[in-house]
Amino acid sequence: MPRTWQFTSHDSGLVQTLARQMRCSTLLAQVLLARGLTDHQQAKAFLSGTLQELQEPERMPGVEQAAELIVQAIHDKRRITIYGDYDVDGMTSTAILLQCLQSAGAEADYYIPCRLEEGYGLNCEAIRELHQADPRRLVVTVDCGISSLEEARLARELGLDLIITDHHQFGAELPSACAVVHPRIDPETSCFPELCGAGVAFKLAWAVCKQLGNGQRASERMRNFLKTAVGLAMIGTVADVVPLVGENRMIVKYGLETLRKQAGTGLRALLQVSGLLEKSGLNAEDIGFALAPRLNAAGRLGQARLAVELLVTHDEHRAAQLAEYLDGLNKQRQTVERKILKQAREEILQHPDWLEQPVLVVAHHEWHPGVIGIVASRVAEQFEKPTILITLGTGTSLGQGSGRSHAGFDLHAAVTASAEPLDRFGGHPAAIGLKIQPEQIAPFRELLNEVATRQRGIETQLPPRRIDSEVSLHELTVGAIQELEYLGPFGSQNERPVFVTTGIQLVEPPRVMGEGGRHLSLRVQQHGHQMRAIAFGRGEWAEQIEQTQGSIALCFKPGINEFRGRMNVELQLIDWKSDQEVFQGDTASSAVRQDESRTA
Repeated sequence: MPRTWQFTSHDSGLVQTLARQMRCSTLLAQVLLARGLTDHQQAKAFLSGTLQELQEPERMPGVEQAAELIVQAIHDKRRITIYGDYDVDGMTSTAILLQCLQSAGAEADYYIPCRLEEGYGLNCEAIRELHQADPRRLVVTVDCGISSLEEARLARELGLDLIITDHHQFGAELPSACAVVHPRIDPETSCFPELCGAGVAFKLAWAVCKQLGNGQRASERMRNFLKTAVGLAMIGTVADVVPLVGENRMIVKYGLETLRKQAGTGLRALLQVSGLLEKSGLNAEDIGFALAPRLNAAGRLGQARLAVELLVTHDEHRAAQLAEYLDGLNKQRQTVERKILKQAREEILQHPDWLEQPVLVVAHHEWHPGVIGIVASRVAEQFEKPTILITLGTGTSLGQGSGRSHAGFDLHAAVTASAEPLDRFGGHPAAIGLKIQPEQIAPFRELLNEVATRQRGIETQLPPRRIDSEVSLHELTVGAIQELEYLGPFGSQNERPVFVTTGIQLVEPPRVMGEGGRHLSLRVQQHGHQMRAIAFGRGEWAEQIEQTQGSIALCFKPGINEFRGRMNVELQLIDWKSDQEVFQGDTASSAVRQDESRTA
């Protein structure tokens, strides 16, 4: 279904005034106004936020108690085991706390469950093994454990001390651990609630460093560690797609600077194989589309421990080996992902009634359980619906599912309300995991869509696509686009600016790129200005655009393509329409908006 383009009206006088006060381009001023930053002092504060805006770690529920237990374990020379998750957030969380403890001289190690054999989070067998190997050890979870009630009870029965740190959704009962650290378990606190697992681990490490110091301030050695740890927290924050607002935005903003200037041995090797080492500057998209997938591939294919080893190693030769290996795993993951995506699309198109429902639930016997999550996000993007993909085992084994949300829909709440057919589930509003009997998939699909229909209202009505401003190609200079970067880092709830331009002509016929013609490349012009536009995963648009009569309108995010020292503005195409649709449809043209501004 075509998306409505919802333009933001701009008063040209306000745009000029803000641009003058900010000493910035009118393009940046238009975006600031579109996002509600109308006062120049407020806008300057947003653009120039600092790490001083991070809350002291003691504001987080459970942090002081957990830090005291960890510091006491260090003094008592007890082994401390970090129990992490196998995704990028879990890996970076593990690396942060492990390096903190090692810097403090603690006897520390880590345990990451195998995704393919053990599944997500704490498990009783691992608890027993850890206790048997060293009953005195302290186990600290990162990015998992908040729903592990049975496992926490077992640890308490065995006498194994357990601290849980997590950020995922929790139920009415919390696990009976020695301490529970979570940004949202105490509604009376003013703790920033949107931290990912790595953000929580960073705050705990900060609290430990303070207690190891004078109680108020960490030693110089530990302060230096915390500066590098911001880079790891940044990677976890970007990879986990938490809202890039408030503290998360500051972590990512300064973590990007830290990574570029002070990357450790392992991350430097990973930047090298990712093609990012020579870039003049890094952004969140570089992390999300180049660095994080290589780490994630290790977890998805059962090799998460190697990724953590890469993050903490100081051996250059070992780092190079691990980086190359992870790069190979990522290529393998991409091949598997393309196959699953093709099969999922075919299955959906064979069931047109599914497209009338608010949530897609698709199952298959051949899919790799480690890759379905990332494919679910691709399907959700292409079909503009929350999506759950389920891989089925043989015989009576459980199906394993992974879901991703779309357009701010609270997928976790919807699954919670329709969980009766499920054996197990967990996650947060944007992503969930589940276990289900194969025969329960159809009832679950029906129940979930009934719930989602009530939550979402009219399920077939897509939300309008918000446009920051209408622009001309000649306004999109390298300097203007570089200036827009001050709005970043970009991500969930702080998206890269979206623009529309009309009166676009094709310079040459559309071309498809990539394996199977998955991507689209356009060369377009407007009043003599030419530019390249790319649409990832939208190769099917080529024929449609070529057959369109007259000029077209493009909806896009601008970026800079840096190649061999040269910079060019490139358009990342999000949507397109014929000019006729724009001017005659329910979207407003620039001329109409200017008239509205004059008469306001």
